[in-house]
Formats: sequence, C-alpha cells, structure tokens
Amino acid sequence: MALVDSEELSVDTEASAASLARAGMEVDLGAVAKGFAAREAEAAIRDAGGTSAMLDLGGNVTVIGAKEDGSPWRVAVKDPRDTGSYLCVLALTDVTLSTSGGYERYFEEDGVRYHHIIDPATRRPAAYWRAVTVLCADSGLADALSTALFTLPQAEGQALLDRYGAEAMW
Repeated sequence: MALVDSEELSVDTEASAASLARAGMEVDLGAVAKGFAAREAEAAIRDAGGTSAMLDLGGNVTVIGAKEDGSPWRVAVKDPRDTGSYLCVLALTDVTLSTSGGYERYFEEDGVRYHHIIDPATRRPAAYWRAVTVLCADSGLADALSTALFTLPQAEGQALLDRYGAEAMW
C-alpha cells in the first residue's frame, strides 16, 4: 500500500480540507509538525521585522539571517552512534536544518532496537539509515524531506532532494 493512496485519502485544496475513506482511519502529522510550526514562527518573526533569530524545535533548527554580530549561526549535528558527540558543526544563514533519526526515540526488546520512523513498504522501522539531515530554505519541506529520506535508499532519496533543490547528509 502506498504511503498516500488516493482511494483512501481525499484532499480538497480549495477548502483546505481532507477526509479519510474508512471509519477508524487516522493521519499522524508528527513527521511534518515541527517543520510547519517553524515555518509559522519564522513568518511571524519576519513579519514583525525580525532579521536575526534561531528557532530550535528539537531536531529542526531554523536560522533567520546571521547573528547580530554578522557571523553565521553555528549548529551541531549529533553523531547518531554516540549522541554525546557531534559529526560536524555547520555555519548557517537563512536555512533550516532538519534531522530525522532512530537514535533518540526507540525501545529495545530481545536485543533488537525499534524506533519510531516506519517504512511504508515494510510497515516496520526503517532500516536504511541511523539519521538523515536535510538543509533547505523551507522548514516544512526540510522536515518532510528528512523523514522521507530516512525511509528511502540513497539513489531514490537523492532524486527527491534534486527535485526540491535541497541538500542532505546520510
């Protein structure tokens, strides 16, 4: 079953409404909620005349402009194998960094780790990556892409990145 099946989900963009075909069906927007919230907060800051800010929504970091001293914001990317360490520190201006990974929200049973990002093809925790970090100008898109890429092999993920003009670290 596809992640979105047109027979199961009906979207009316003019009415900004969606409906599901069967009683008991649910949609979980957790994969994109932080990106949407960051987009709304960024718009409010810019509308109020703000030109320098950092929004950190836990795995999603949006930076507006540079810091007040003119230098770029510095954002660390955690090492998913050792969350007390960093893979790198990036110097960022006017961009969102969104990381999806299975290294913070998980449980172990009988020596097997189960995390919260489900591969729609297998309906089991996605197994391609430990983490995916996306850099993109749009925070909502960055959040959606990092989750989607986490469930895809690299070639398919790169095609998706190219389509939207984003960058990623696997």
